[in-house]
Amino acid sequence: MLKDQSITVSVTDDNHPPITVPRSTASVAAVLKQIADENDGILMPEHVVEAARPSHHPLHDRFEWDDTEAAHQYRIDQARRIIRVTVTMLPAMKGQRVVRSYTSLTPDREKGGGYRETVVVLSNPDMRKQMLADAMDELRVFRRKYSILTELAGVFGEFAKLEEDNGK
Repeated sequence: MLKDQSITVSVTDDNHPPITVPRSTASVAAVLKQIADENDGILMPEHVVEAARPSHHPLHDRFEWDDTEAAHQYRIDQARRIIRVTVTMLPAMKGQRVVRSYTSLTPDREKGGGYRETVVVLSNPDMRKQMLADAMDELRVFRRKYSILTELAGVFGEFAKLEEDNGK
């Protein structure tokens, strides 16, 4: 099993401070890089599963190897995908807007998960506020992921203004 001590990792440009990640994350990254290198630089999920199959492999314990349990978890994941791609038409100022039919809110996920009808969430002030907070969190993740792309600086600038307007 990989140890979870922390290490500091530097980002490749000087505009971003180093970040601290669990050692296991760095170890996983190294193993994934090795698998990708063995496959012409392309990392495919199938290659990762095959590499992790031997019980001594460092990624082995990160997979469910009981086929019955894995099949059940896969069906749960399929149900999540069905829920996420189902859309509804909502009235908008000019015509209609396509939105996801169901929304997952953080407090629900913290209690085991579940989805709520988007129209219900939008019409309830507390749930709508939570949906906005979740959206802001997702935008922060997006910003961290893509901050290296200078082409998105304008988008990130507008997001910073939105954060200021919403007190974060």
